[in-house]
Amino acid sequence: MTRELVKFLKARLDEEADLARRCDGDGCGEWSAHGHTVDFCQVDLSGFHPTIALHVALHDPARVLREIEAKRRILARHSRDPWPCNDLRDLASPYADHPGFPARA
Repeated sequence: MTRELVKFLKARLDEEADLARRCDGDGCGEWSAHGHTVDFCQVDLSGFHPTIALHVALHDPARVLREIEAKRRILARHSRDPWPCNDLRDLASPYADHPGFPARA
């Protein structure tokens, strides 16, 4: 079961890393929020509620990639456990609605 969950998690992290890399094509750095506007480096988009703008900016590609690398380190530490430990289950929990989510996770 651990092997199945590890494989599932690696695939999700790979997908998220790929998407984050594609969102940062110009390598400009961190996104930022300014009131109703999110500065995506390439373009500013306005019309957001300030809280939503902050939330979007918090998920800039550079930060997402750092978070993915941290999750990969946790995954590596537990990938050989005989049964999914609580750390692996916690890493998997955001993907519970994914169609490929392991049934016994």
